[in-house]
Amino acid sequence: MRGVMMHAPGDFRVEERADPAILKPTDAVIRLTATCVCGSDLWPYRGAEPIDGPAPIGHEYVGIVEEVGSDVKAVKPGQFVVGGFSASDNTCEICRAGYQTSCVQREWMNSMGAQAERLRVPLADGTLVATPGMPDDDLIPSLLTASDVLATGWFAAVAAQAGPGKTVAVVGDGAVGLLGVLAARQLGAERIIAMSRHESRQKLALDFGATDIVAERGDDGIERIKELTGGFGTHSVIEAVGTQESMLQAIRSIRPGGHVGYVGVAHDVTLDGQELFFSHAHLHGGPAPVRRFLPQLIDLIWNRRIAPGRVFDLTLPLDQAPEAYRAMDTRQAIKALLRP
Repeated sequence: MRGVMMHAPGDFRVEERADPAILKPTDAVIRLTATCVCGSDLWPYRGAEPIDGPAPIGHEYVGIVEEVGSDVKAVKPGQFVVGGFSASDNTCEICRAGYQTSCVQREWMNSMGAQAERLRVPLADGTLVATPGMPDDDLIPSLLTASDVLATGWFAAVAAQAGPGKTVAVVGDGAVGLLGVLAARQLGAERIIAMSRHESRQKLALDFGATDIVAERGDDGIERIKELTGGFGTHSVIEAVGTQESMLQAIRSIRPGGHVGYVGVAHDVTLDGQELFFSHAHLHGGPAPVRRFLPQLIDLIWNRRIAPGRVFDLTLPLDQAPEAYRAMDTRQAIKALLRP
C-alpha cells in the first residue's frame, strides 16, 4: 500500500509500505476513506521534534473495517468507524475515569501511520466507534475531525469549564482553536473571543460561534482581552498552540479563579511558580481523551447539528501529501484532508 514516510525535516514522501495485518487478537484493519495532516505533524516537519526515519506518520482517520482479530466484538467488517489518535482498551481504571489517552495499554497511532491507504488499529474494541450506518460523502470530513481536532477542541473547552454565563477566549486559530470555538458555543458559552490575525480564520471563527475577534498578540492581546471584560479577564481560556507565548497569553488573560484548558502540544514551555501561585489559575489539559467524546460527537455530526469539517480548506489525493504539508506549513491552508 501507499503511505507517507518521514525521512528528515521537510522531506516527507509517499512510498510503498507493507500492508497492515492482524498481529494480535484485539486488532482491526481498516481501509481508510480519509485521513489528514495535523498541526502537530508540523513539529517534526519543521525540525522541532527528532525524526528517526524513515518512519510512518499520521493519527487521524476514518474508514471501513476490513478484518478483525478473534477477540474483537464491538466492530465488524463492513462498518464505517472513527478512531482516536491513541489506542486504548477503554476498560482500565484510567479509561473509566475518562482519560483514555493515559490508558495502561495505550499505543500512539502515529506509530501505525494513518496517512496511508489502510491501517492496523490496536485495541479495536476500545478505540473504534462505528457510525449508525454508511455516511454520506459530505459527512466524512466532519467525522474525520472527531478523530482528533474536534475532540481536542472539545476537551479544551470542557477543561476550561466553558459553559452558560461564561466568557471564553481562544488562543490559536488553527483547526483545534477554531473547533474550540465551536465546542464552547455548543457548551453554551455566552461570549467567545477568538484571537486571530487571519481574515479567513476570523470568518470561520465567527461562523462557528465567536462573538468577538482580537487580532493583537502578546501583551497587547492580553490588554485587549481585559478591555473587553471590564478589566477582569475571561472566565475560561482555550490554549491551542503549545508555545511559551501562547501559554502565558492564556494564563494572563483569565480572571482570578479562571480556568485554562490547554491542548497545544507544549514545546519549550516553562511557567513561573510565583506568577502561577498568585494568579489563582486552574490549569487542566493534555492529550485529549478522544474516546470519551466520540459517541457524542458522532451523534452531533450524524444528525447534522454541527459541521466541523469546514476546517478542511484543502483536499488532495494521498499522493500529494507533501504539498499538503507545505500548504499548512506556510499557512496557505488551515487543515488539509487526504483522500487515499
